Order: sequence, then structure tokens, then C-alpha cells
Amino acid sequence: MKVRVKVIGPLIYKTGFSERDLELDAETTVRDLVEQIGIPPERPRIVTRNGKAVLPEDRLADGDTIAVSPIYSGG
Repeated sequence: MKVRVKVIGPLIYKTGFSERDLELDAETTVRDLVEQIGIPPERPRIVTRNGKAVLPEDRLADGDTIAVSPIYSGG
């Protein structure tokens, strides 16, 4: 399956890209994808699929757009 991955902020330096289309296995989960693109599992982050938050164990689907962002705080 093909998904588009967008990486935001300083995570771009970890992954080496800001946006990329990836070919993945049909059984790929959010956790699998995050590990595959090189973001350490202990790194706090928010992952969305097609604009809605997802859990690490959620499976991806062909055509999804995934955004991975660090958690920001402040005001």
C-alpha cells in the first residue's frame, strides 16, 4: 500500500525528510511506520491519519496521509 508521510518541526532532522510517499506492507501499524522512518519510540509525538489522531496499534490503509509532529507546549 502507499501512504504519504509528513513530518513536522525538529522531527525532520531525525527522519531526513519533511514529506514522502512510502510503500508499506498491508499490515503496517502506526507504531511500525514511526519506527521505520527513524523516530525513537521514547520521543513524545502526535500522529494523525487524514487529520484525526491515531493510536500506535492502529493499522494504516492505502492512500492515508500521516502527519507526525512533536508535542508542543506553552502559550
